Amino acid sequence: MRELRGIGVGRGVASGPVLRMPDPLPEPATTPRTTDAQVERDAVTAALKEVAAELAARGRQAGGEAQAVLDAQAMMAQDPGLVDDVTARIESGSTGERAVFEAFASFQQMLTDMGGYMAERAADLGDVSQRIIAKLRGVPAPGVPTSDAPFVLVAHDLAPADTALLDLDKVVALVTRDGGPTSHTAILARSKSITAIVGVTGADELADGDVVIVDAGAGTVTVDPSTGELAAAETRTAELKAIVNAPITDGALADGEKVPLLANLGSPKDAAAAVALGAEGVGLFRTEFLFLDSKTAPTVEQQQADYTAVLAAFPGKKVVVRCLDAGADKPLSFLNDAEEENPALGLRGLRALRANEEILRGQLTALAGAQAATEAELWVMAPMVADVEETDYFVTLAKELGIRVAGVMAEIPSLALMADQVVGSADFVSIGTNDLTQYTMAADRMLGSVAAYQDPWHPAVLRLVKMLGDAGRSNSTPVGVCGEAAADPLLAVVLVGLGATSLSMTPAAFAEVRAELARHTRADAERLAAAALAAPTATAAREAAEAGPVG
Repeated sequence: MRELRGIGVGRGVASGPVLRMPDPLPEPATTPRTTDAQVERDAVTAALKEVAAELAARGRQAGGEAQAVLDAQAMMAQDPGLVDDVTARIESGSTGERAVFEAFASFQQMLTDMGGYMAERAADLGDVSQRIIAKLRGVPAPGVPTSDAPFVLVAHDLAPADTALLDLDKVVALVTRDGGPTSHTAILARSKSITAIVGVTGADELADGDVVIVDAGAGTVTVDPSTGELAAAETRTAELKAIVNAPITDGALADGEKVPLLANLGSPKDAAAAVALGAEGVGLFRTEFLFLDSKTAPTVEQQQADYTAVLAAFPGKKVVVRCLDAGADKPLSFLNDAEEENPALGLRGLRALRANEEILRGQLTALAGAQAATEAELWVMAPMVADVEETDYFVTLAKELGIRVAGVMAEIPSLALMADQVVGSADFVSIGTNDLTQYTMAADRMLGSVAAYQDPWHPAVLRLVKMLGDAGRSNSTPVGVCGEAAADPLLAVVLVGLGATSLSMTPAAFAEVRAELARHTRADAERLAAAALAAPTATAAREAAEAGPVG
């Protein structure tokens, strides 16, 4: 028996034999083109259209977060810059296959060199390239293997198109060598409640037929487990299934203190599923979906219609909408098309909106219209806010345009350090733990090579959360959490102990977080938080909390 470690997604436990993803298609030969250039161009154009259509169709079939990811991949397949590059290479003598391979590889390398969010998207681009080359060769694209019996899927990484449509009756767990906690594999696995561990050192050593236990809560892959370990894993799996199937109630601690469980949503289409899983409102509605496919900003009328659709699904409940968070992995030509050496530290979030205030004014006007047209309790927040001056700017403008409740996101450490000033200006604060961890630990959140640093359990991150929680409590200002950290059940309890007044997450995580909160009182939560704060490392902080409250 040996044990491999990685980053767990959720708390699921599963066991079974390993099946590995097949190797990618061989690299196309460098032999010169012998056919007419127009024939090659026509074949590539047809392949690009077919792949884009297939990815879009998979997205519609999968729905939810997967649809947004696959729609983005479909756009990659017909990106004008890539198409022009492929065409130029064909004109220079390359075959269609080789031109696609080289053009996509060149763009992949550019994304990898940029690091951070963009580097993680390189894997998605590689999958698109493989699918196009397979079309040109007339062979199936590499995909998930088939099996008559359930299995654990092991891969270097998993393309969104494969993750989105996994047969969950057969694929009991995912193990990938690459990927960080917010890679597309992790995001889609979490949204589909798939037991998964990403960034697993030694995953390449696993072979077809190896029996493993995948414990996402512990972040471990146990190879060749004993009969007793397999039995324990089955028991734990049954316990978790019972939790997921338990009656839906509002989030609350064991002593009755309410902790609202809110949904992170990326599209109006996701609202109904969130309500069905017990969402008590929305803690983060991302508005980027309206802007990313456009060469110009959508009109106020277009925006208002979509915002109204989301608010109408939550009558009488809180819906927190984040204004456009563009930049970094979401560049928009009409907002900021300047090349930046490090986009994650560049003109993004509120900085970009402030430099293009007409876009911000249009968005706030549309939100105010949706607010007037529905019975939801609309809260609006600005992303990537650094200090009280930026807070004052946003809150003043939002209220001038009719927004009743205006707040800010805490993603930059400077905002936490200035929390005592910020809570006096903002109506609320929402902590984005993904970016807060990235900026605190100086570790690109999408880069697998520094995944060990991308852990919101780190006491440095928790101390910043406590600063925000303490400031909010002293001023009676709500401080919620809307990062993926809230989906970790035990960390959710710690966050409440640090002062979080609400928790927002992917709806698939509600059941486990609800059950964990119900096991602890307010005093328990504060003792767990204190133990985690006193630890020297992220691992030690988690272990201190797992040991349970003392006193």
